[in-house]
Amino acid sequence: MSMFGLGRPQPSSAEKIAAAEQEMDLVTDMFNKLQQACMKKCIPKDYREGEINKGEGVCLDRCAAKFFDVQMKISEELQAQATSRGATGGGLGFGGL
Repeated sequence: MSMFGLGRPQPSSAEKIAAAEQEMDLVTDMFNKLQQACMKKCIPKDYREGEINKGEGVCLDRCAAKFFDVQMKISEELQAQATSRGATGGGLGFGGL
């Protein structure tokens, strides 16, 4: 329990490790989705050169920027929905239907 008995208790080290592992899984998943989407869009299947050319680099840069833009908008929308659900009683029970 926190100081003066207010708030929630501090997480144990096992809980902190589990939360860090979950966050790492989410970041890894997001990176893999970004990599797959942008590689599919910007890099041709038949490699002609050992290095990416300028056009491919620009495409990858724009693709990554758009990907993160969309992820931020989705995150903001989900947070807004969660906040509104919290203000209306969580969406469960008699008042939340």
